[in-house]
Amino acid sequence: MQAASRSAFPWLTGRQVPDLLRYRPRLEGASDPCVWVTTPEGATMRVDSEELRHELEVRSGIPLYLMRDHRGNYDIAPVSIIAWQTIVRIAEGSGTVPEPRRFRPNLLVDLSDGRASGEMAWVGRVLRLGDHARVAVTAPDKRCAMITFESDTSDASPQILRWVVQQHGGTTGVHGTVLTPGDVRVGDPIVLEA
Repeated sequence: MQAASRSAFPWLTGRQVPDLLRYRPRLEGASDPCVWVTTPEGATMRVDSEELRHELEVRSGIPLYLMRDHRGNYDIAPVSIIAWQTIVRIAEGSGTVPEPRRFRPNLLVDLSDGRASGEMAWVGRVLRLGDHARVAVTAPDKRCAMITFESDTSDASPQILRWVVQQHGGTTGVHGTVLTPGDVRVGDPIVLEA
């Protein structure tokens, strides 16, 4: 968290410091879990260490502190869904390589009709994923500069956001909320319920 921020969104993200995308967290331990972070240079530190906080302060140039949020944290909605076909179409239109991770989806889907942006028709509907999980699709996903950053290098490709704004008014993919929890596996069917 940005110590001096008084905004409704005080978190330090890749929007301000693209190199944050190159930090890799991992969870270790079953009974007493701990998050460890590997830096772009390969050093490994506990997420709550002063050493990591100091490194991020130096990299960002602002005072920071670690906030523990036991409810979970997400940008707009807890579920983000985008179709592979949509990602391919954006890459073709922007002259870039398709990279799903730049869109940070919880669910990357392959549409049987092969149509890019087909997931936009799900807004206002309920999806059943696999045997039990159900998600209400609530809104189109309004995109920001984060989709311009390549996940492994943090290199920017601003033409991606420019294309999304010009072709789709700045939205691509959809947001949703979980109605019924359940396991979702690769290859599970998606059924429109309502």
